[in-house]
Amino acid sequence: MPVSSDLELDRQVCFALYSASRATTAAYRTMLDRLGLTYPQYLVLLVLWEQDGIGVRDIGERLELDSGTLSPLLKRLDTLNLIERRRRTTDERRVDIHLTDAGTALREQATDIPAAIAEATGLSGTELSALRDVLNRVSTSLRDAH
Repeated sequence: MPVSSDLELDRQVCFALYSASRATTAAYRTMLDRLGLTYPQYLVLLVLWEQDGIGVRDIGERLELDSGTLSPLLKRLDTLNLIERRRRTTDERRVDIHLTDAGTALREQATDIPAAIAEATGLSGTELSALRDVLNRVSTSLRDAH
């Protein structure tokens, strides 16, 4: 019988985070399919539902995405007529992203998603808030360590 080791898969924080992330994304995928959205597209819309008309760079910073990843997401959302890109009149090199009427209306169809995900986790609201806070601290600490 092998001796317990720090190198066992089930003892790895990274694997627990990876597994939880995959399960979470899969749960979202089920709900987002009815809206015709992918999970990354949903994240972009969450940012825009909070603050419409912000720059591409600002969205990338909020979501921790580089322009090579974000640009195709924005292009697809534009094709779906959920957003529109507008060049700033003060600086034509900068592009702001605005919700269309359809993009704004989609928010109403998505209002049940957070509660459904919360229920699917089996955690209480307090536990979910604590988990989110811990994960945010982990992310910050690991970013700062590099």
